[in-house]
Amino acid sequence: MKRVVAIDGHNLALQRGTGVATYARNLANNLAEMGWDVSTLYGTPVSSKTAPLLREVQFFDSLGGAGFGQSKLSVVRNWAKEIVASPFGYRAAEILPSGSVETRRFADRLPTNAAILNVRSLFDIARRHFRRHGKFLEVRFPGKIDVMHWTYPLPVKVANVPNIYTIHDLVPLRLPYTTLDNKRYYYRLIKGCIGNGDHICTVSERSKDDIVDLFDVPPDDVTNTYQAVDAISWGAQKTQTEAEAEVKGVFGLEPRDYFLFFGAIEPKKNVGRLIEAFLSSHVDSCLVVVGSLAWKADEEMKLVNAMLKQRPELRRRIRLFDYTSRPFLISLIRAAKAVVFPSLYEGFGLPILEAMQLGTPTLCSSGGSLPEIAGDASVCVDPYDVGDIARGLRILDQDEQLRKHLALAGVERAKVFSADAYKTRLLQMYGRII
Repeated sequence: MKRVVAIDGHNLALQRGTGVATYARNLANNLAEMGWDVSTLYGTPVSSKTAPLLREVQFFDSLGGAGFGQSKLSVVRNWAKEIVASPFGYRAAEILPSGSVETRRFADRLPTNAAILNVRSLFDIARRHFRRHGKFLEVRFPGKIDVMHWTYPLPVKVANVPNIYTIHDLVPLRLPYTTLDNKRYYYRLIKGCIGNGDHICTVSERSKDDIVDLFDVPPDDVTNTYQAVDAISWGAQKTQTEAEAEVKGVFGLEPRDYFLFFGAIEPKKNVGRLIEAFLSSHVDSCLVVVGSLAWKADEEMKLVNAMLKQRPELRRRIRLFDYTSRPFLISLIRAAKAVVFPSLYEGFGLPILEAMQLGTPTLCSSGGSLPEIAGDASVCVDPYDVGDIARGLRILDQDEQLRKHLALAGVERAKVFSADAYKTRLLQMYGRII
């Protein structure tokens, strides 16, 4: 009989992809390749009492961004039901694909062939329950599962099965001024995950050390599985020539003539210093920033907005894109002179791994786990030193031989984080608790 692992769909349901959503999707797909069955638990505002077809329609409507309005009476009624029901937990209901709903739009967001389960507004209810009672909300599955693997710290647990919680990093505690999290709540939540979980999973040795040190957790109770990402299969959909033609036609960029940053625009990502360094480096290449505006983005973008107003000609050198689809992003990575990611602190750093897999040189920071992931295959800079970042940009811009070396070294370094290595680490972790 196949093993069944359930994961949460908390981040998979978000309109804009996140690093945690990529982690969850890759985890599910690797488990499936290992021959295990996967169930995905969502918390969309869809009632289990709705007829099966309408439940399926509303689920994908919610993934597509639709809201579900409620009358004041319904809000009060649901609140009263929540107060009564939360202490006893909730039962997940399956969303059965009928083939009637066209779902290909979500192919790059949802795990392949994973069963879909849902508890109405699960994660919102769980947070309120945790704030009221200091306890994790219990969920029951309609069928047997062997382990519940939460891909993100959430105040929920599945009854009568081992629960694993992935803690990607402790940035809200290590760099509290870079996140909007309620730090008291976050601290209690992490302690709750450690106390309610049968095991803690993380994605780097740096993050493992932080968890062990800050929360006095026995090292054997935390497993670093690292991550795996499959940028190569996305890249294989186009030839290099096609990718470069796409970048030129869609974005108006010359291949190998721009540095690329991609990720959320927030204090932790250090985009403000990157732009300062770029402007002071006097390199001939462009800087392309792909990322949605997040918390304190206005502060990060203050300099560039002021400079673009005073010097409109800079718009040819600094290109800002709020969002691009995954296929376009892969083409941008492949055609870049280098991917630059001088983040203040990362639990892992997927942009660096994706660039290395695709043979694109990288610049990373000395903060958090990035040196651990990049090894000797990246130009490493002090993320707090604008001059050092500028130096790194100049070196990459001027030294073609170094770029060739880093491209080859990056491909080799990325093999440490291959799918096979990831599956081996997962098996070892699950074997300890199942």
